[in-house]
Amino acid sequence: MDTQIDWGKLPFGYYPTDYNVRCEFRNGQWGPIEVSQSDTINIHMAATALHYGQEIFEGLKAFRGKDGKIRIFRLDENAKRLRESAKGLLMEPVPVELFEEMCLKVVKLNERFIPPYGSGASLYLRPLEIGLSPRIGVKEADEYLFMIMVTPVGPYFKGGFKNTNICIMRNFDRVAPLGTGRWKVGGNYAASMMPTHLAHEKGYSAVLFLDPKEKKYLDECGPANFYAIKDGKYITPKSDSILPSITNMSLMDIAREMGMEVEERRIAVEELADVSEAAACGTAAVCSPIGEIDDLDTGHKYIISKDGKPGPVTTEFVRRLDAIRNGEEPDTHGWCTIVE
Repeated sequence: MDTQIDWGKLPFGYYPTDYNVRCEFRNGQWGPIEVSQSDTINIHMAATALHYGQEIFEGLKAFRGKDGKIRIFRLDENAKRLRESAKGLLMEPVPVELFEEMCLKVVKLNERFIPPYGSGASLYLRPLEIGLSPRIGVKEADEYLFMIMVTPVGPYFKGGFKNTNICIMRNFDRVAPLGTGRWKVGGNYAASMMPTHLAHEKGYSAVLFLDPKEKKYLDECGPANFYAIKDGKYITPKSDSILPSITNMSLMDIAREMGMEVEERRIAVEELADVSEAAACGTAAVCSPIGEIDDLDTGHKYIISKDGKPGPVTTEFVRRLDAIRNGEEPDTHGWCTIVE
């Protein structure tokens, strides 16, 4: 293990590691897995990834557990979601077996960069698929590159687990109705950069986007899914515009285990007045608890946390999920893949 790294001070950013893994799709088939030490890729200047947005990606983490074993969280679900994104953009879907083999290989190759148990840090995996074929006319590629890079990332909450405030803006859409919102493509994140920048300037951590058609219902929360606790129920928005979050999926299972009813449905903005807890959820933070939601168009402030502290349900969600990923409690769902 590289003892020179201060694991607790690592940001959620890029830190160079030893290797990445790559595989190309050419002549109708995926080739051999290649191990690379280069942090650059060489592609044609007319590649579809650059001109027409044929680019999809995933994000998942590996953890060093209490027992010393390395666990990758929900590897299979990330593989399935990447395939759905590929189908949506007419790209070549990566076989699940190839995705899993490459994840295991790149984690093993960079084992010295996996943070120690108890540090709060983890090894982040970024699988990426891009179209390689040169195209001037709008047409899908017939050659693709799939690669996985890894980087150690520090704990999301440097100052401790605490609430943040978010805002609602109606003059921006993250995605179009029936567009690419359900797939993990870079363009969705590019569209969210301007409103997120403006929100940060106003002191908010994220934008709670509304549905792009009627502007009446909750959509995504920045780059993450949104959930709330209302009348003891776990409620989360359901829409074709929302990326299905693997973290959200996991939290819904945990909520059911805790005896809670789970509802995936359209949630009107006005319902925020009646929720007892709310959070953004995703790979980076698991749960980012929300203290207040300010509607910048109406001037209405929804005070979610009355005492300024994260709610007990959200706190328990994080505890349970961390315990599973760190090998502190039994993985009864089979969510973790052990790296041998």
